[in-house]
Amino acid sequence: MNGKVYLIGAGPGAPDLITVRGAEILKRADIVFYDALVHLDTLAFAPRAKKVAVGKRCSRISTDQRFINRNLVEAAHKYPIVVRLKGGDPMLFGRAQEEIAALKKAGIEYEIVPGVTAALGASAEVGVSLTRRGLSRSVVFVTPRVGEGEETANWVKSVLAADTAVLYMAAGQAGEISAILLGQGMPAATPAVVVEKATLPESRQFHTTLSGMRDAGQWNLQGPALIFLGEVFRESAVADTAIEELLRTLKVVSAN
Repeated sequence: MNGKVYLIGAGPGAPDLITVRGAEILKRADIVFYDALVHLDTLAFAPRAKKVAVGKRCSRISTDQRFINRNLVEAAHKYPIVVRLKGGDPMLFGRAQEEIAALKKAGIEYEIVPGVTAALGASAEVGVSLTRRGLSRSVVFVTPRVGEGEETANWVKSVLAADTAVLYMAAGQAGEISAILLGQGMPAATPAVVVEKATLPESRQFHTTLSGMRDAGQWNLQGPALIFLGEVFRESAVADTAIEELLRTLKVVSAN
């Protein structure tokens, strides 16, 4: 008899943001295939399981998706409880559909366990709701990144049409994204926030504007980051600028 495969969302970063259901299944797991963005402390929820890293990171050595699909099927023939642990939510920019298709084809039972996607963890950290009455009634999650051999996604149209936009896997292209959106008529003063390593102790926030995103190369981003665009962030951007000006003033006073 075959085992069962669980596709579990590990959450946006902090280990304790995994769901109760996800943690309970990990306790019973026999083998766990985990992504590069899964915090290593999250693996402590699976003390008896064999752990297999199958990370995929931009510009780094990555595990081929076909290898992952094949290993999930093979593991289900050997183990009762197989876990595919993904950062954020497995059904958002996680290529879960390819794994589901492979499991279906092989006749393997599976279950999806949702997780907190990075956009929600980051917006909570910033303290700004992605929606607001009278200001933002639509939110779009997009990524400008495309795989080898894929057609270019029409993400620009989606961003321009939404009140609030969240760009995944895009911070490394912040300058290029700024130029593209400016060229398509988005106002240069549109508030923008970039959140790096959301929900983790080392998380950083950069409050700027669409035109200011051209300076993103100076921020020395080292971890996964999201770009937020929209009027809902204007108040937080103003507050952040005021704090920076106050700190500069204090430094000048103390120096004198």
